[in-house]
Amino acid sequence: MTSLVTVEDLRVSFGPAEVVHGVSLSIEPGECVAIVGESGSGKSVTARTLLGLAGPGSAVQAGTFRVTGRDARAFTTGDWRRLRGRFAGLVLQDALVSLDPLRTVGAEIAEVLALHDVVPRARRADRVAELLDAVGVPEPRTRAGQYPHQLSGGLRQRALIASAIAADPQLIIADEPTTALDVTIQAQILRLLAERRAAGTALLLISHDLAVVAAIADRILVMKDGRIVEEGPAREVLAAPRHDYTRSLLAAVPSATSRATRPAPDLSVQALAGINLTRSYGSRRVVHDVSFALHKGETLGVVGESGSGKTTLARLALALLEPDQGHATLHREPWTQLRERERRPLRPRIQLISQSPLDSFDPRHTVGRLIAEPLRLPRAERFARVLDLLARVGLPPETAALSPRVLSGGQRQRVAIARALGPRPDVLVCDEPVSALDVSIQAQVLDLLADIQAEYGTAIVFISHDLAVVAAIADRVLVMKDGRVVEEGDVEEVFTRPRHPYTQALMAAVPRLELSTL
Repeated sequence: MTSLVTVEDLRVSFGPAEVVHGVSLSIEPGECVAIVGESGSGKSVTARTLLGLAGPGSAVQAGTFRVTGRDARAFTTGDWRRLRGRFAGLVLQDALVSLDPLRTVGAEIAEVLALHDVVPRARRADRVAELLDAVGVPEPRTRAGQYPHQLSGGLRQRALIASAIAADPQLIIADEPTTALDVTIQAQILRLLAERRAAGTALLLISHDLAVVAAIADRILVMKDGRIVEEGPAREVLAAPRHDYTRSLLAAVPSATSRATRPAPDLSVQALAGINLTRSYGSRRVVHDVSFALHKGETLGVVGESGSGKTTLARLALALLEPDQGHATLHREPWTQLRERERRPLRPRIQLISQSPLDSFDPRHTVGRLIAEPLRLPRAERFARVLDLLARVGLPPETAALSPRVLSGGQRQRVAIARALGPRPDVLVCDEPVSALDVSIQAQVLDLLADIQAEYGTAIVFISHDLAVVAAIADRVLVMKDGRVVEEGDVEEVFTRPRHPYTQALMAAVPRLELSTL
């Protein structure tokens, strides 16, 4: 059997800096090869290089680089362009950046169908709807007519996956394809990818979610600092890792047993509360009569499918949206009822960590300036505080001089966390704050949030589709579906003995890394 891709001694440099050092790999038809490792380890650069997309200013060298038997070292830009789409589909982790903001998602998918002459023009609209339905997009014909900014993060990611598989490629290169997806849709996407593998499609999977990797991968390559430090069959690498770094990745997988020890919440001090919050967009009600209370030192998890109203609830709590009905209070004082100029002095007390940090950063600013912006300190103290915050989220001091655009997705997320922690807020509203992070950095950030909470009594609203992460950090949990809270209570009670059928379905869909059964 001819390998779809064979690479030996791959090296990728940007100027004098070599970021991929002597990587060798092959991908066979119908095989899933997974690359795992920390953010910045070279995973994404390696994957993109296989499609001629290493990036501006890159230099690519390889002893062998063959794609479907052809020497890719001699490929022109036109050769690579013809190869992409029909031979290989690419799914990146940041759908908002990948999708054209000026086109509907249906037009984006239809372009692939037209470019590669997949179906006749008269059939394209139907095929677009079929592809969106296949990746779990509800009301596919309606969603096809919407723009990326009108969709939730999970719906955007599903639309991007539909675009990648539209030309029925021989190879799918998926860079964190389920990062933005809730567990039920994640399970659906994994089934879809498994079906394509069974039909002979190969998959190169880049993921920090080792449970997802365990569910689908045949072979695993573990990367650290641009090098492969361990490789082998998935069962062997996960059940009996040989390298210390691989063992550290497995040890960092979040679970209820990895909960950090911290002081009990102070239930006598209410930090934030929502009372009958309701919000609609046009005729569509996205949050319906939701109430909650958050106390000093407490973490409230909010879980549910993409589009369930979690992010809208966060924006209501932050007073970034006005509720149609109901209100929120901050330290039992009016909050959403205030005018914005009255809220402005109080805003440092409640900070947001969003799921898409690049959208909230001014691209003209350096990382240091972004972190320093909300600080009310003298210049010298401000710079020292920036360096301290960078260190606390695991970034080196030289990151302060960089643009966020040159950072990896995980590094950008750490910058967003550092920026939010700067004013030492009473309340942190975290909207998927670790969704882009590999497990070792994820564990570091969760420990950091626990340390901040223990030190300052910070109250946290933690929104996530990753139930293992919520189990590891939350005290209580709200389960949302279609804008309503369908179940709430102590996180251990809800997750181990769910009462509502929807919560039961969520728990059943969670991928689990059961090393003893590998």
